[in-house]
Amino acid sequence: MKIQNYINGAYQNHHSGDWMDNYDPSIGAIYGQIPNSNKEDVEEAYAFAKAAFTSWSNTTLDQRSRILNKIADLIEANLDRLAEAESRDNGKPLWLAKAVDIPRASANFRFFAQAITQFSSEAHETVGTNTMNFTLRQPIGVVGCISPWNLPLYLFTWKVAPAIAAGNCIVAKPSEVTPMTAYLLGEILTEAGLPPGVLNILHGQGQSVGQAIVEHPDIKAISFTGGTTTGAHIARTAAPIFKKLSLELGGKNPNLIFADCDYGAMLKESIRSSFANQGQICLCGSRIYIERPIYEQFKEHFVQIVSKNKVGNPMDADTKFGALVSESHLKKVLSYVQHARDNEGYTVLYGGNRVTVAGSENGYYMEPTIIEVTDNSCKLNQEEIFGPVVTLMPFDTEEEALSLANDVKYGLSATVWTTDINRAMRVSKQLEAGIVWINTFLNRDLRTPFGGVKNSGVGREGGLEALRFFTEPKNVCIKYN
Repeated sequence: MKIQNYINGAYQNHHSGDWMDNYDPSIGAIYGQIPNSNKEDVEEAYAFAKAAFTSWSNTTLDQRSRILNKIADLIEANLDRLAEAESRDNGKPLWLAKAVDIPRASANFRFFAQAITQFSSEAHETVGTNTMNFTLRQPIGVVGCISPWNLPLYLFTWKVAPAIAAGNCIVAKPSEVTPMTAYLLGEILTEAGLPPGVLNILHGQGQSVGQAIVEHPDIKAISFTGGTTTGAHIARTAAPIFKKLSLELGGKNPNLIFADCDYGAMLKESIRSSFANQGQICLCGSRIYIERPIYEQFKEHFVQIVSKNKVGNPMDADTKFGALVSESHLKKVLSYVQHARDNEGYTVLYGGNRVTVAGSENGYYMEPTIIEVTDNSCKLNQEEIFGPVVTLMPFDTEEEALSLANDVKYGLSATVWTTDINRAMRVSKQLEAGIVWINTFLNRDLRTPFGGVKNSGVGREGGLEALRFFTEPKNVCIKYN
């Protein structure tokens, strides 16, 4: 199957004629091709987006809200089709795509359909001077959105929905590793009545189409989710031409488990926070620190439960861990396990091997892996692995737990397990992270800001923060008699 770009409300071929193979990671085989678009495609998409902007930015909030709600309805109506495409493209279990990825994509459009109607401006009367200031929130113009492969439609819509709601037009690039659901979204946009040119979807490599979007002088803002190295390159490119940037980057997130926690709830959620989506979520708690009185107990139970979960074909209902997204990514993750086996200070407690699945022998499968470490400065605790690999390490005091948690270059999220509310408040305040979960994991309210500190990014997404990013404030001051 050959997919196409979606430009000006219609599917069309790209200019270069260069095609890339699209793999099904569950079987390790090519099942389609995608265009490797280039600068010429970006210029064409930009021209249509620019032409559409005047009209779209002047639509009423009610008109925008109705269209976004219609898109949400159509995503829900196409749940099975989109979930199957997501599972096949990404390797994640089908049940997970049905339960999380596709419903969340719909929820993103529905949330911003309502949020834009509640997005208010400010006014300030300067008493005694007969002056009034009010602030307009105006769309930026044509913006660029670049999304990752781990939660393809989920994170693609997380960007484009608020940009559209705020009145912008978009040149967007989904990951070339998982392009299918973004491709299928084009049909839904057309059926929902989104005007041509408002959202243009281009496929291809970051070095070609992604770079062309970032360096385009008239694309005024870039919203990017992906690796920290790529984010740094985007910042270097965009800063000299003064683009507005939102960068949601890597994570190396701590999970702090205190002895007074609700042990059963903690154990269940810690397995999910470690290995959800094969550990390919930037929020996964890949560094687990356990207070020493329960360390041995936790280690035994954690290994015991994880070892019983099935690694298998994503389409099987009882599969807990599907395939990793690509062969190159699988090899990268396995290299970290080999590093642990080759060096002192590591103990592989469970897993670490490639798995052969019957009927899918060439798929990119790997056992969930648990490694005990003795030094927080080790490679496995400092670098983002982005796979089904977690480390365990004990601590003795609250101060030590905080020191271990903060001693990395990342600061996206953290999880804390304790029934002591005073400790919960102290620790959450001192953790260097943009998001802290207490006695839960990945519990998201779409109204809240999302993003990290340190090397985990710049800016915030979600809620009104996203609408603020995709608009420019303009202050108007009036003096009256």
